[in-house]
Amino acid sequence: MTSTTLTASSLGQRAFLGLEKFFNAFFGERLNPFYYLGAIAYFLLWVVIFSGLYLYAFFETSVVHAYASVDALTHGQRYVGGILRSLHRYASDALVLVIVLHMLRHFAFNRHRGFRWFSWVSGVVILWLTYASGINGYMLPWDRLSQFVVTATTEWFDVLPVLGGSMARNFISNVNVSDRLFSLLSFIHIGLPLGVMTVLWIHTQRVPSARTNPPRPIMLGWLATLTALSLIKPALSQAPADMATMVATLDFDWFYLPTYALIQQWGPANTWYLVLGATALLLALPWLPQRAGTQHKSWSMATHPDERIVAVRAGETLLDAGLREGLPLPFECRNGGCGVCKCTLLHGKVALLPFQALALTDQERAAGKTLLCCAQALSDVEIDYVPQAGAKTLPVKQYVARVTQLDLMATDVMCLVLQIEGGGKLAYHPGQYINIVLADGAKRSFSFATAPEAGGDIELHVRRVDGGRFTTAVFDRLKLGDSLCFEGPLGAFTLREDSDKPIIFVAGSTGFAPVKSMLEHAFVIGLKRHMILYWGVRSRRDLYLGELAEQWAREHANFTFVPVLSAPLPEDRWSGRTGLVHEAILSDFPDLSMHQVYACGSVQMVQAAQPAFARRGLTSDDCFSDAFHLAPQRPLLGQTTELVQLGGTHG
Repeated sequence: MTSTTLTASSLGQRAFLGLEKFFNAFFGERLNPFYYLGAIAYFLLWVVIFSGLYLYAFFETSVVHAYASVDALTHGQRYVGGILRSLHRYASDALVLVIVLHMLRHFAFNRHRGFRWFSWVSGVVILWLTYASGINGYMLPWDRLSQFVVTATTEWFDVLPVLGGSMARNFISNVNVSDRLFSLLSFIHIGLPLGVMTVLWIHTQRVPSARTNPPRPIMLGWLATLTALSLIKPALSQAPADMATMVATLDFDWFYLPTYALIQQWGPANTWYLVLGATALLLALPWLPQRAGTQHKSWSMATHPDERIVAVRAGETLLDAGLREGLPLPFECRNGGCGVCKCTLLHGKVALLPFQALALTDQERAAGKTLLCCAQALSDVEIDYVPQAGAKTLPVKQYVARVTQLDLMATDVMCLVLQIEGGGKLAYHPGQYINIVLADGAKRSFSFATAPEAGGDIELHVRRVDGGRFTTAVFDRLKLGDSLCFEGPLGAFTLREDSDKPIIFVAGSTGFAPVKSMLEHAFVIGLKRHMILYWGVRSRRDLYLGELAEQWAREHANFTFVPVLSAPLPEDRWSGRTGLVHEAILSDFPDLSMHQVYACGSVQMVQAAQPAFARRGLTSDDCFSDAFHLAPQRPLLGQTTELVQLGGTHG
């Protein structure tokens, strides 16, 4: 397993990493506001909405009383209405600042492309709706700033061919401004924030496990800061609006009104070109050409202790991929600052986005650790992590299936074929398994014996176990048309397609089932790597699909079949390989350093084979076993461990 660090190649990345490091020194990694920009935007929007509701309750929507009602609210309720008015103003400014910083960070770290395009585009919509809402809010107090904003807005819109100067005629004199205008402005000022909330909710749904509330200390800190600013520099109305005179000087808001300064300097038409051009550029950013070397392939992530396999989209972090599938992955900052999402990379290659050095040390990386929030897959990967404290076990989907086929393939092996009721098709990876759920809730596990591309039927190879509850029922009582309940797919054992090394499959008894699934998948996708199957059984009759394996060898030049019998019977007249299956491999391959091995058999077989293979140069990164749940790096639980994925060694 390897991880490559992507250096902070852009000025924006270096700037954000520097700011985050500075804030970490003061607030700590868990309370750094730069790690919660999206959640802070939510919080500020709520402050704006609730303070605005209070202000609206005392606002008079009329030309004559608008200014007076706001002035009375500001000075007559100095420590309630006055503070809330200022809080409303400064929270609105802070909201713009936070949204812009949030978008800049995603742009700097290239998190706006590919599948994230919708989040980026909806973010642009949120930004412009927020601007429109704030600009509209400046029209309501009906002071000199309101007069400036209203007249500048009408001049700006009047250059559009559709309007042709019709709006400006409504603001030539005080007589032309009616109470109906204030009713309309108030309606807009309620509607726009609702639009922001709606788009923000849609925006958030595309981010797995998105947090909409920052930590409480951050909320209290923002509230205290905004309140202090409201007391030190309260928001006050300027002189009353007078349409008969021109506005000369203003106390300007550079967070919300920079465009209006440009209207005065460049003119309405040029400002339209700038705003529309900037908007078009922002919307097009996800599809603009990327720098050379950017990864464009999707991979799979096998996870422990869940025993699941999830898809990782191109450019997606392992954290987002897991959260999208509902895995209880630990996380906090999601930006490589806190180290909470640290996990062990058991297999595969990842590229690490820039992160803070204290979150993942060089010693930890050398030990195989990585950060889920910064790791992007460069191959199929396998991880081991500690679930979030108190997290619920991820539920496994259950199905009801009907028995459509029962074929005796050997004296003690039955081919059981199931079809999901309703004709559904189960998506799975070759090598995974399902749990048959018995009436009392007990479970028996069996591997898929066909490739996912084979169709909707589920083929299982069930070996009779003396005294086994389920296997005995399969052989003695189960009949066509009976219904079974199962859950899945499960398991992290699957064919890896991220290497060019030849593959050696080692199957013991019904361990042939997952190997069959993987080989058939390899044939379907046209895998060119050389593949050898060593199938170890006791006697010739136990090679229940030996003819099929021989047929594969005839049809595929890159496949070889080597059956190995440990106790051939006299009637077998066997002249082929004998002994233990792993010893046959050792005899054929004095050096395994350039191979991958997939071992599917009893725990005893795997325990004997793994150290022997390691002595021949096979690395843990190239050794996969169902007995280990695809984790040869970890020791087995003990000699009594039972392998239940291999066609039903559990009764």
